[in-house]
Amino acid sequence: MSSQTWKPRYRTPHPEQVRFIESRAKRKVIRAGRRGGKTVGVAILAVRAFVAGRRVLYATPTQDQVDAFWFEVKAALSAGIDTGALYKNESSHMIERAGTKNRVRAKTAWNADTLRGDYADLLILDEYQLMSEDAWGVVGAPMLLDNDGDAVFVYTPPSIRSAVGSKAHDKRHAAKLFRRAAADTTGRWVTFHFGSHSNPYLSPVALAELTQDITQASIRQEIDAIDTEDVPGALWKAEQLDALRVSKVPDLVRIVVAVDPSVTSGAGSDEAGIVVAGIDANHHGYVLEDASLRGSPHTWASAAVALYNKYRADMMVAEANQGGDMVALTIGTIPGAPFVRLIHASRGKVVRAEPIASYYENGLVHHVGYFPELEGELTTYVAGGNSPNRLDAMVYALTELKLGNRILYAM
Repeated sequence: MSSQTWKPRYRTPHPEQVRFIESRAKRKVIRAGRRGGKTVGVAILAVRAFVAGRRVLYATPTQDQVDAFWFEVKAALSAGIDTGALYKNESSHMIERAGTKNRVRAKTAWNADTLRGDYADLLILDEYQLMSEDAWGVVGAPMLLDNDGDAVFVYTPPSIRSAVGSKAHDKRHAAKLFRRAAADTTGRWVTFHFGSHSNPYLSPVALAELTQDITQASIRQEIDAIDTEDVPGALWKAEQLDALRVSKVPDLVRIVVAVDPSVTSGAGSDEAGIVVAGIDANHHGYVLEDASLRGSPHTWASAAVALYNKYRADMMVAEANQGGDMVALTIGTIPGAPFVRLIHASRGKVVRAEPIASYYENGLVHHVGYFPELEGELTTYVAGGNSPNRLDAMVYALTELKLGNRILYAM
């Protein structure tokens, strides 16, 4: 039975989806906010390509994402399936025209090797930021060689939490691909960027409520779909942090635990920033741990004292602007608590942070491992945003350590 006896029935795409669906570029990189409609959009793109006789492979890291795409594709092609013109295999998430190479298939690609042995002339890599770079460079690109196929990369800038679960060696490989594609002048690569607000079918009330429950950094990344490299005015850059990152702790001559207490307590409290940092004999600073948390004064005080003893630290410092002497008294109620030097922060946050940022620029500060929440604050904070407690605690710790054999008085 020919394809003319039935018609696909997919949703009406919204304007941002239309832009990338209609684009004829060979390589498309789509950066979109959560629930912005990117998966529905690429499902429409996949169905159109399939109806045109192409072989489509959709890959994404998780089964839930495969299911979302598969639901859209099945609904769009249900008329052809019901009439017997198309064959559907639920176990392999595949729909094809019998006796041809024309098909659309969805696979999980948490491990890039799961794509081996397959081929397509349209490859769609969704949630690309969570995949290993090998999903494209080693496995995906070669499968397009025979038919000079097309590729679509879809991603949401990884949040400070989701980046931890990425299989990528470089957590910002998708952002770097977007940047390279945007710089292309041949027309082979094109980029598309839209946030969650661009989806007219998404409840604005629900979206507004969501933005009240997440950090400013997460709003920029998850909702506005802004890569950390794109935040103007931020004192730290993601590439800079990566270049200075180390995996082992050197011999340290001094260790400081810094606390930026939460303003309120209880379920609705903000975070208490708790950061441990040390200095070596060459006056290089090392961020050792970010243990920031939400909780009562007793909770964050206990956590700070535990870290002090864990690292055998030399000093604990804490901001006194919120609570004054009560901060030291609270910490002092915890068994094993050290003397606490109180810091009265009298200057603006950006002014306090600038000297520390300059030490990063001069290669004097290293992160021992990866601290996604802290680094999310560093690379997205600009003047006027919500107070980032982790950033403050880190600044207090590194200031106390007197990096570069210089004493800072930036409080």
